[in-house]
This record gives sequence, C-alpha cells and structure tokens, in this order.
Amino acid sequence: MKKLKLVMIGNGMAGVRTLEELLKLAPDLYEITVFGAEPHPNYNRILLSPVLAGEQKFEEIVLNDLNWYSENGIQLMLNRKVVQIDRIKRRVIADDGSEAEYDRLLIATGSNPFVLPIPGNKLKGVIGYRDIADTQAMMDTAQTHSHAVVIGGGLLGLEAANGLKLRGMDVTVVHIGDWLMERQLDPTAGKLLQTALEARGLKFKLPKHTAELIGNEEGRVCAVRFADDEVIPADLVVMAAGIRPNSELAEKSGIPCNRGILVNDTMQTFDPRIYSVGECANHRGIAYGLVAPLFEQAKVCANHLAQLGFARYQGSVTSTKLKVTGIDLFSAGEFMGAEGTETITLSDPIGGVYKKLVIKDDILVGACLYGDTADGGWYFRQVRENHNVAQIRDHLMFGENAIGDVGHQGQDKTASMPDSAEICGCNGVCKGTIVKAIQENGLFSVDEVKKHTKAASSCGSCAGLVEQILISTVGGAADVKPKSEKAICGCSDLNHGQIRQAIREQHLISIADTQRALHWNTPNGCATCRPALNYYLLSTWPGEAKDDPQSRLINERAHANIQKDGTYSVVPRMWGGVTNPSELRRIADVADKYKVPMVKVTGGQRIDLLGIKKEDLPAVWKELDMPSGHAYGKSIRTVKTCVGSEFCRFGTQNSTQLGIDLEHDLFNMWSPHKVKLAVSGCPRNCAEAGIKDVGVIGVDSGWEMYIGGNGGIKTEVAEFFVKLKTADEVREYNGAFLQLYREEAFYLERTVHYLQRVGMDYIKRAVVEDAANRQALNARLQFSLSFEQDPWKERIEQPQLKKEFDRIAVVQVEEATV
Repeated sequence: MKKLKLVMIGNGMAGVRTLEELLKLAPDLYEITVFGAEPHPNYNRILLSPVLAGEQKFEEIVLNDLNWYSENGIQLMLNRKVVQIDRIKRRVIADDGSEAEYDRLLIATGSNPFVLPIPGNKLKGVIGYRDIADTQAMMDTAQTHSHAVVIGGGLLGLEAANGLKLRGMDVTVVHIGDWLMERQLDPTAGKLLQTALEARGLKFKLPKHTAELIGNEEGRVCAVRFADDEVIPADLVVMAAGIRPNSELAEKSGIPCNRGILVNDTMQTFDPRIYSVGECANHRGIAYGLVAPLFEQAKVCANHLAQLGFARYQGSVTSTKLKVTGIDLFSAGEFMGAEGTETITLSDPIGGVYKKLVIKDDILVGACLYGDTADGGWYFRQVRENHNVAQIRDHLMFGENAIGDVGHQGQDKTASMPDSAEICGCNGVCKGTIVKAIQENGLFSVDEVKKHTKAASSCGSCAGLVEQILISTVGGAADVKPKSEKAICGCSDLNHGQIRQAIREQHLISIADTQRALHWNTPNGCATCRPALNYYLLSTWPGEAKDDPQSRLINERAHANIQKDGTYSVVPRMWGGVTNPSELRRIADVADKYKVPMVKVTGGQRIDLLGIKKEDLPAVWKELDMPSGHAYGKSIRTVKTCVGSEFCRFGTQNSTQLGIDLEHDLFNMWSPHKVKLAVSGCPRNCAEAGIKDVGVIGVDSGWEMYIGGNGGIKTEVAEFFVKLKTADEVREYNGAFLQLYREEAFYLERTVHYLQRVGMDYIKRAVVEDAANRQALNARLQFSLSFEQDPWKERIEQPQLKKEFDRIAVVQVEEATV
C-alpha cells in the first residue's frame, strides 16, 4: 500500500516526541519529512541552562541524533525555514526554495522570545534565550565582557542569570513584577528566593520598567535605562520576559489563530489535514510552555495521525521544579489561593524553608514549596489525582513520611535514599544510575528509564520507585499518570479501563482478536499485557473466552509456587483450615515418598510441601487426592478461621462452618489479584479478619463484614462494610462484592487499591443498597465458576495437559574442532 506523506514543520521536543509515538503505533503508514530551522537535530531545550552553566556540553543534550532520523526513514531538512504553506496543493515551501507535498501536516514551530518593544532592542548583544545559538552567544560574550542584564525574573531568566554568573559576569536581573517567578511562586517564596540569590552575588531591580537600551559607537548595547531614568551598564542584555507562540506561518496560511494555533482535543486545526502540538498550539485557550503537557499532546496527536482516533487531550495540571544555585523550588496547581480555598503555611526564614498548601473542599488544589521540595512529587500527585486529604490534614504539611498509613496515599521512599541505594533488584540498578540517566539523556517517562538503565524492565515491582525518582528529578515534566489513566504497557496506548470496556462492548473473546481490534502496537504483546488480557477475557465472557495458559504467569502455568532453587511448593486445600487423619496420612506419605525437604504450616492454616520437582507435581497431586489450594494464583487463596462457638468459650458464632462454606462458594475463582478471607467467631478476632480482603467477625447479633484489608508489605486495615444477621447473607454479600471486584478492578490491583479508587460509597450502593444488583452480581459469579475445574484434577485426568511437566532430556553435543 502506498504510504501517506507526513510533513512536520519544526524539529523541537514536542514535534519529535509526536513522531516517536507515531512510529510506535504505525511505523509504516507515512513517508515523513521534517523541516528544522536550526542546523541541529532534536535536542533537549530544558538542558540549555546546564550547558550555559558549564555543567554539560551541547552534544550531551541531543535527544535524537542524525542516525535516528535515518534509521526511521525520516527525511531531515536542517537549516531550512518553511515560509509558505500551500493548503490548496498541499505542499510546504522553505526559504531555500525546497518543497514537500503532504497528506498530513504537523506544525510544531514552538515559540519565540518576547522582545520588549523599546528603543535599542536590535542592538548587538541583545538576544533572547531559546536555542543553542543564543546559549553560545552568551558563552562567547562572557569570555570578553563583564556586565550582563537579564530582563525577566521568571524561570528562564533566573536560569540564564545563574549561568552567566557562573561564567564570571556581573549579573543584574530586571523584573517588572513585585516578586520573582510570580507565575510559579507566591510573594513570600519569591522574596525568600531573591534574598538567597542576592547572597550568591546576583543583583535585582524590581519592580522596574525598562525604557531604553543604549548603544555605543560600534552599535553594541552598553547600558540599560529605566523609566525612572536610572542607568546601569550592560554588555549583554538577555530578553527573558516571556514567550509568544510562533504562529505567524499558520496565520499567513489562513489557519485560525488566537495567541497560538487553535486546536481541538485531537490536536487538529481548523484544516482537518493539519495538526499542531507544542508551544505554538492553543488548546482551550491555553498555550502551554512546560514540557509535560506538550508530551501529552504528542501522544494524542500521534494517536490520530495513526488513524486510531480514540485519544483526547483535555488539558493538563502543571507543576514547576527549579534548582537555582542550590535552592530548591516547587509549585503546582492553584498555589496562590482563591475564593473558596483555604491555605496552610509553614514558614522558617532562618532555616530557609517555606511551604504553602491550598485546599478546597478537602482536596489539595495547589502547593508552593521553597527550600524543602522533597515532597513536591507527592503533593503534585495529590493535586493531579484529586485525593481527598480530610483524614490526613493534620499531617499534610509535614509530607509523606509523617502521613504513614493514614489515608492510604503512599510514600515517596526515594527522597531520602542515597545514590547508592538499589532500586531495581532484578538488574542491580541503583538510584544514582537512574538519576544520572534522566539528567544526561533528558528522560521523561518510566519507559525511557527502562530502555536506558533496565530498571523496572523485569518484574516491574520497582516501577513505582522509578516513577518517584523521575518526578523528583524533573518535576512536572515527568510523563506519569495515575494507574487508572496509564497505558497497560508499551504495547498499547489504552489503559485498563478502556480495554475492559472494549472487550465487553465489542464481544472480544480471544487475545488475538483483542489485539487486532484495538490496534496493538506489538503483534504478540508482552509479559505485562498478555496475562491482563487473558484475565479480562475470561472474567468478561466466562464459557466463551478460552484460557490461554501461555499468557499466565509461571506459577499459574505450573499450578504450584516456584521456589528460588527451581523446585515447587504444593499447598493442598483444606476447607476452612479443617483437615482429618486420612488427609494428614496422605500428606505424610507423599512427603516421605518424594523426599520433601520441608513440610510447613502456612499463615493461612494450611500445610505446605516445599521442594517438589516439577516432573513430580502430577503424581504428588494424584496421591494427595486433595483439591488445589490455589496458593500460587491470582485467585481465591484461603479462608482462615478460628474454632468459633463450636469449641471456644468466647465464641459467639460458628466461624468454622461459615469459613468452609465461603471457601466452597469461591473455589476455582480467578481474580485480578490474590484474595484472602478470614472468619472470626467473636470480636477477639483470632483469625485476623481485620487485615484480609474480606474479613467477617461474629458478634452477638450476627456478623460484621469488613473489606479491603491487606497483610502484605504495607499492612492495610480492612474497612467496615455491613452488618448482617445470618451466615447466608454473608455468603451473598461476599459473592457480590468479589464479583464487582472481579468485573471492575484492574489486573494486579488488590481489593484495597480498588476500594481506594472507587470509594466505599460506590461499593455500598452497588452491593448493600441495591438488592437486585447484589443478587445479579452473585449469580454472575456462580455462572462464571460453573465453567471452572480443579486444575490439579484436570491435569491428572487429561494426559495432554501433563506433557508440560515431563522432564526434557538434555543432550550434550561436543563441538567439533576445525
């Protein structure tokens, strides 16, 4: 099929990120031509300040070298500025006369520095600060001249001033506002920043209006005159008073613009063949100047250029992280406060720490931090994800470590870690290696960190720590999202919720059908998405979707727990923790016959046979003649019980029998993650029901039911759900809740995290308050379980299923000597 032609005007970070995302989705759809006005390949403009400060070199901040364009078949037209877009003939024309036709056009022309309209603004030595050429001009001037004036006390101006000061110049920052960085800091933080920078040798004049730039006989700037007639010397004037979207070319081509190129939620302009991303685009009245929103736009734009068409960009919550001469600053959201908001502040001027949190309706909506920004990434997540902070309000100002388990908000464990701390145990990657890779390579996403360091690329359990390091290193530029919005993996841009919805609405019943229908980026998927797809299909269409054993994790394929030495652990099921002499004799005989090195009682009141060879598993299951305990799966594990009213003098209810009944009800139930239950016969709670996914506690008048507990790495106490009178009611409510969890939770999401995401009120409405829905949920669970068989018994009775346990003979072949 003939390829379409895609032309991109601009070779900056937002545009090239769009191409990177497009190549993942549709690598063969387009012939791509890129016009860049500069003579350089794509580089990280955020790192121009470290280059100016002498901390990095130009070549170290290149994001995509010339080989990358060549390897991806992209025709790169450097040092050529597009001067005309012919929308009738669908072509672009550059300043050297070269042309390129397009089927789709992407305008990513970025922004221009705002040059004050004052006399002398065209003198030699007056520059903006947007690209490598500007940076080089500043570095060259610093070698031969002494006085620099930076007009603009914002983020860019202070970074320029810092770099010039480090290169030996006498630097004065001129700012029209009453305090520095008024878009990122409140007055208190701004004045603290000024005081600290003055102590480091920078000079400030604010509020100050620049009236004129004075030149010498050679036509070079030599002084700055202000509106109050004060004059100061200036061999170099850096205009850092803001940016303006570079939309001139689009306007000239008849594309509607208003403080930027107007785009809709698909990043499409008025002309349906033309898209725009980056600082030149105006989305819902905002032209973003920070990299995180631009990368979000790039993903959406690539999705539509790839003709998938489901992504939407709906704006961004932004944050700013800055480090100037050792001073840490952070702000996010509505940090200034407004009507209807309240603020909490902590001010320690002597200690150099200031914190301000803005709350509205128990939601953290803004944060401004000076001096101590260790919790900046965590505050940003609260703002972006709209967490209710009512329960942690008293501790909120003191950050994550003070919160502990209150509010289930999680902790940024990496802030206090030394660079030598190991983050990824699978690949032996320490924190310092990750930070260095992020800084030197301009990384903004966890996937990029994986590619450069291998951290989080194996089991994935450290991905959260990597994400925290990313946020603390680059602040709001980090390309991270809440789990509910994150793509399932690199094989697809769809998140878990979108995939489940598509499977249900399109009646998809196989992994291959799902990948085709949802335009999977990687033909066969990966170890992350295949197990999730397999579960979503089975739980959505029981009896129709076929289980794919090869898409399950190793424990579920072998139906036993693999151990560190390659042997397996077998845990037969004992209903409610109850056994009998016959079962115990069989367990003992198996342990003797197969020389089991360890027989151990588990925390769930079962007996574990550890150290069994894989090829012996079917025989062990047959001779045990007991059901699978599913101790290896994302499934129902055990129902732990106490002896209850049958034997205990304190027991108020028959907890043992209810535990047995619940375990029978749920036998063979696969779920998003492991599920553990416990039933205690009285409030003394000997079965530890308070830290189970479902805990039931007997009281004089019946049963109290709790949900969302977890006794894992981070203990979570279950929350009270409902009080019931009879054991039959407990069984019905339990089945309904777990089916709701099975149908709505993301794969590998524990009940506690599902509960935190949807809220207790939602679950109560679905299960407690709606009897018809409760009965329907329970019925769907039983319907689903009717198709399941005991996996141990199934593999004993069906010879073809036993083949995977056969020992493979290893044949050694001697290498011939030539």
